[in-house]
Amino acid sequence: MNDLPPDLLDPKLLKLFDVLYRTGSVTRSAELLGLSQPTISIWLQRLRRQVGDALFVRTPEGMAPTPRAEALIGPAREVLDGLRRLMAVQPAFDPATAQRRFRICMTDASHVTLLPTLLARVRAEAPDVRLEAGRMDDGVAQALASGEADLALGYAPWLASGIYQQTLYAQDWVCLANSAHPRIGKTLSLARYRQEAHVTVSPGTGQGLLEAALAAHGVERRVLLDLPGFLGLGAVISSTDLIVTLPRHIGETLAQASGLTVLACPLKVEGFDVKQHWHARYHEEPGNRWLRGLLAELFMARHRTAATRPAAAPAAAAARAR
Repeated sequence: MNDLPPDLLDPKLLKLFDVLYRTGSVTRSAELLGLSQPTISIWLQRLRRQVGDALFVRTPEGMAPTPRAEALIGPAREVLDGLRRLMAVQPAFDPATAQRRFRICMTDASHVTLLPTLLARVRAEAPDVRLEAGRMDDGVAQALASGEADLALGYAPWLASGIYQQTLYAQDWVCLANSAHPRIGKTLSLARYRQEAHVTVSPGTGQGLLEAALAAHGVERRVLLDLPGFLGLGAVISSTDLIVTLPRHIGETLAQASGLTVLACPLKVEGFDVKQHWHARYHEEPGNRWLRGLLAELFMARHRTAATRPAAAPAAAAARAR
């Protein structure tokens, strides 16, 4: 009949018990449940066997409950109410009234390129929502799985099973130079690139691609400054003749803020996609869906249409609504 152990009542029998108790009629119960009277009789016999009591007896006024039925109707209705609550539609996320913290793991570059725009939009739509930026490191997968983090933004090719991903935009590489650089005009040759002094930024998730390209072209840069992050980079480039090689989005953002020249990178460096990642456990969670939709609206529209696909196990689904 079902997969429940023999000491548990089938929910459909509990529902019959409730309806029959309310109506006192097998005929009326069959109508309300959309079943035939023979089916109602069969179910009632099963219920009687499991409970060990007749539960209802025929009288001129209809099916009258036994004392055992009177004792069981309250607990039975509590169980049915609990099952209804389990099956209830998950409450919607209302950004206008929500009071919640979202933790987003992101790279240092995303602090500059994505976070200000996202924060402005969140404040406009969800004034009581708090954002927290977390690190994009080897612990991201566990943080997403546990719910410690809601999303991860950036280039994270190591994220795999159980993690959904959506491409927000593609990245290539550019170089930045002082707009008044004494030896560089509107273009940058590979020979000039080799000769100039460079700034490097502590490796982010995409820096391995740059290092691989340098090695493939046999280019060994003359590095005069190593920085742990992007803080101060614009000021350094705008006040010196050093150059730096960066992904385009962070490069153009810094160039606009500091009046720098953006130059095509003279060597071919493999590009990558900036993505948002979330765990399958929270794929349908309304708040997570809202935040993902916001990011897709903000950044996919500015770059290009991107498809959503799960990295491994979960079935593919639309990223914004699902």
